[in-house]
Amino acid sequence: MDKYGFLYVSDYKKNEVRRWKIEEYSEGTVVAGGNGKGDQLNQLNFPAYIFVDEDQSVYISDQNNNRVVKWRKDAKKGTIVAGGNGKGERLNQLSSPQGVIVDHFGQIYVADFCNHRIVRWREGKKEGEIVVGGNGKGNQSNQLNVPMGLSFDNEGNLYAADRDNHRIEKFQIIM
Repeated sequence: MDKYGFLYVSDYKKNEVRRWKIEEYSEGTVVAGGNGKGDQLNQLNFPAYIFVDEDQSVYISDQNNNRVVKWRKDAKKGTIVAGGNGKGERLNQLSSPQGVIVDHFGQIYVADFCNHRIVRWREGKKEGEIVVGGNGKGNQSNQLNVPMGLSFDNEGNLYAADRDNHRIEKFQIIM
């Protein structure tokens, strides 16, 4: 939900994100995708997690395109803000991204599912930086095993749902 009372939902079957005003019964409004499955900037391929910022821009983990796209309010296409260079483990790539969240500095955090890491991207940069994990799949304190959802608390600590380790981990992030 955003601060204006709109609810956002990603629909992986229709490859779109819709927005609804709470207590209004309508079909909602497509705010991202809606142009069939694909890899063009006006398309999505299995939108998974979403994050909505203060300006109603929507960040979408476009899972099967191995990227995160940002759709500004009323945009007809998105811009790639993380990944988008094929599936892989290099710092300019993602592999089935899941959770996405943006901090108050505008830095984008992505749960890089198949790479077992969390990567931070600064908008406009060609590469991200590993902030958690990146040490292979595992259950040690410096490892993750298919991270999913991400969240921040009021002190700026990052929480990650570490799916196959059956745990939630808390991390202090150094800016």
